[in-house]
Order: sequence, then C-alpha cells, then structure tokens
Amino acid sequence: MHLKKKIKIEIISIIILALLVGLISYPQAVSKIPPVFNALNKLKINLGLDLQGGIHMEYKADLSQIESSKQGEAMQAVQDVIERRVNAFGVAEPVIYATKSGGENRLVVELAGVKDIDQAKKMIKETPFLEFKEEGEADHSKDIPKEVLDNLNKEARKKAEEILKKALAGEDFAALARENSQDPGSKENGGDLNFAQKGMFVPEFDKVLFEGNLKDGEVYGQLVETQYGWHIIKKIEQRGEGDKLEVHGAHILIIKQANPEPQANFVSTGLSGKNLKSAQVDFQSQGLAEPQVSLKFDDEGAKLFAEITKKNLGKRVAIYLDEMVISAPTVQSEITTGEAVITGNFTIEEAQDLVKRLNEGALPVPINLVSQQSVEASLGQISLEKSLKAGMIGLMLVIIFMLIYYRFLGLIASVALLIYTGIMVSIFKLSGLTPWSITLTLPGIAGFVLSIGMAVDANILIFERTKEEIKNGRNILGAVEEGFKRAWTSIRDGNVSSIITALILIEMGTGFVKGFAVTLVVGVLVSMFTAVVISKTLLNVILGSWIEDKLWLIGVNPKAKDQNQK
Repeated sequence: MHLKKKIKIEIISIIILALLVGLISYPQAVSKIPPVFNALNKLKINLGLDLQGGIHMEYKADLSQIESSKQGEAMQAVQDVIERRVNAFGVAEPVIYATKSGGENRLVVELAGVKDIDQAKKMIKETPFLEFKEEGEADHSKDIPKEVLDNLNKEARKKAEEILKKALAGEDFAALARENSQDPGSKENGGDLNFAQKGMFVPEFDKVLFEGNLKDGEVYGQLVETQYGWHIIKKIEQRGEGDKLEVHGAHILIIKQANPEPQANFVSTGLSGKNLKSAQVDFQSQGLAEPQVSLKFDDEGAKLFAEITKKNLGKRVAIYLDEMVISAPTVQSEITTGEAVITGNFTIEEAQDLVKRLNEGALPVPINLVSQQSVEASLGQISLEKSLKAGMIGLMLVIIFMLIYYRFLGLIASVALLIYTGIMVSIFKLSGLTPWSITLTLPGIAGFVLSIGMAVDANILIFERTKEEIKNGRNILGAVEEGFKRAWTSIRDGNVSSIITALILIEMGTGFVKGFAVTLVVGVLVSMFTAVVISKTLLNVILGSWIEDKLWLIGVNPKAKDQNQK
C-alpha cells in the first residue's frame, strides 16, 4: 500500500474514532436527534459505593468445622453463593470479596446504590445454610447426680405421705390440693378430674378408681405411684354401667424428680450446601399430598451421603437449615443415588420458596454480620463532583504545559490527549454491556488521572527524541520517525512494568485497590495507543517542509541546529 494512502486511511480512522468516542462521552451533542441521543444516553458509567452511595457490610465466617486446608475453598464458595444471591435481586455491580481481619475470616459485601440497609441484610440472610448432621452421643450434661435425685424423691414421698394422712383424717381434700398438688391441670380446681371412662388415666390410676371398690367420697388409703409421681386419690361419684361406666375422681400429685430425657446430639458430617447440585418440589404420591423438597447432590456430595447413610443405619440423620432442624428421618438403608428429601409440612408456596433459595445458593458455612455502614448518596455525589473537577483541572494544566513548552508538538499531544480521555470514558460506559464491566471508584479515578500523566510522559519522550534528531540535521519527517523509533523502547519498558505492577494489585488486592489497578491497566494500554499511533499519525500528516524554517514552533532553537551541523 502506498505510504500516502496508508496515512490517509489512518487519519480518516482517527477522525471517525474521535467522533465516536466524543458522542459516547458527551451524547448531549446530538440531543436534537432523539433516536441517537436516547441510544447513547442509556450508556452509563457504573459508579462504585464511594461515588453513588450504598451499603457496606462485613460478615464473619465460621470455619471451625472446616479443615484448614479447605478453608480458602470454603470462603470462595461463600463468596460465589452471595454473589448469586445478590445478583438475583438485580443489584448492579456488587463488590464482594473475602479478606482477613484480626485472624478472622471475613466477607465484605458492598452494594452501590442500595439505600435500605434492612433490605440489604435481608438479601444476604435469606441465603440458607444447609447442613446434614448425624446422631452422636446423647447429651447428659443436665443430668442430676443420683445421690441428689434420691434425696429429692425421699423428701417428695415423705411430703405425699403427710398429705395422705391429712386427707384420711378428713381435712378438706380440695383445699389440700390447691395448696400442695403439683398438677397444673387440676390444682386450681381442687384436684377435680371430672368424669372419665376407664383407659383415660395411666393403668395404676385406673385400677384404683375402677377396681378399688371405693365408696363415693372415699380417699384411697395408700399412695399410688406412677411414672409422674405419687398420687392421693379420691373417688367422688360414678355413673353408668358396664362399658359406659364413668367415674368422677380427684387427686393430689406430688411430682417424682427424674433426669430429663437426654437431648439428641447431632454432629456435623461435612455434607452441606456446597455439595448441593439442585433442588425441586415434588410430592410423596399422586393426588392430594403434602409437597416435599427433593435434593440432588454433586458427585462429591453423593459419595459422602452414601457413606453417611451406610454408617447410620437405624439412626437419625438431621437436616438443618439456618441452624434449625427441618427434619430428622431415621435411615432405613444406604442411599447411593445422591438424593435426599426434606419434609416439613410445607405449603406449596413455602416449598417453592425454599427451592428457589436453595438453588440460588446454600451457604457452605454460617456467616454472621459484624459491621455495617451506610454511605449517603449525597456524600458520594460530592466526592464524584470533586474528583471530576480535580481531573479536569489536571487535564487543563497538562495541556497548558504542553502548549507552552512544546508549542505545536504540544498542540498535537493535547489533541491526542483529548481523544485518549474520550476513549477512556467510552470504555467505562461500554464495559457495562459486557461481562467485564468496570466500576468506577475514587481510587479508579485516581488511576485514570495517573494514566493521563503517563500518556503525556510517552509524548514527552517522543518529542524530546524528535528535537534531538532535528538538531542533528535530520529533516522534520525523518526526525519524527526516528524520534518514535528511539523512544519506543523506553515507553514500552516503562508501561509494561506499570502494567505488571497493576496486575499484581488486581490479583492480590481487594475492593478499591482493584478498582485503581484495573483503570490504571486500561489507561496505560490506551495511552500507549494514543501516543504511538494517534500522535504519530497526526504529526506525519500535519508536519512537513513548511515548518523547516519555523522550528521555534516545535521548541527547537535554529541556532542550536546550526551549531550541531558545524
């Protein structure tokens, strides 16, 4: 391709590029063309929490049940689940990352643009923590020592014997019951149990009332011991015969102290929401039946569930959701299909809601909110305005410096710099249409402004080399070509080192540090393009022999050139 034709294509491409980025950056320029303006005006820069306000929350993750070698994997799983949950609510560009604070594993959630902190917490809290636990040793921690228990029951029986003596001696039975009975269901009624048929009471009680040959109004002469304690029984009257016989009785109960039923102690099995592949609603049978939630595990979960069911045949395996037991079925056989069922008297709506929450993500470890902060949108707006003002002032000062020191070359650099700014703003806006959307934060603006300085730095290296070549006797176009060639290695090495540093920050940094690093990388790459391609093309097109006798326009002293040639 002929050189002039090549340059012509390049300059036309630059003009088209400048027009495009100009319109994307400032769509108000075509406000009188509604279809174009409306399309361009929909493109917005995604602003971070510090620029548009929002919610900052910090959660502590409980990794006490996770092996140290797998804690990093668990935190990543928590992060993924929360991201899916928040994205399902349509929050634009959430910032979610794991970090450590004071030796604790923390998860930071930043939701830009969210004003209601209670709604934000609800988004996170509604993500269920699903866990399977197996039945361990019963908890006897609340047992009363045998010696203490025996002494308590000796005192209780002695009290019951004293009350029986008073009742047999003719004291008011109802008054004795109100004063001493420990049966809350009949105490206030004077121990009255009303009419009842045989089989309504425990066998020992039934035997006295129905087979004890008591007369109406008679108190049974012995204490009746049952599983509940010691009873003083009085027959008031009876009615009916045979199968319809009913006895009206009363009693005074002195409770027997016993150790409580040992609480079931369920321990973690390692199977949790991180192993869940999918959940769906189904029914136990056709027709009218209560809905249940069917779970399907991934390969690792299926293998683990098979081991759990094999080990716990005849025992219970409890299904916990948010630390609450949903169901605790007894394992009848080993389950190798990798499927389980949650039953819990669900309505269809409740089952569907649970399935939705589980499919959006069940947390592999529990998390607790430890701090929260709300950033007002007004504060973000002030920060944005100040940052933009600072950026504009910086850009204008750089342009003024370039015009004063490099004159015509500075004018070319300034045009390239304006195109550079338009390209950067366009990238910020267009990135929202891609999966790699860039969220602009205060540190991000700092990275953008820093990259402006680096773009100018590349031009300075090129111009200084060009001026040296002119002083050494080269013609203007030859000097420009040689200046770009000699400056390129310095520009390349400096920018590559900056990019490497920024990539390290992206990989190892968190939150706002990543925002700074991302904009810096993009800015450095664009600055290299504008300095090496746009500036060079403009100089090749505009400069020529006409400037040979006007070297002062590019900051070269003609006398210095003459002296070098001598």
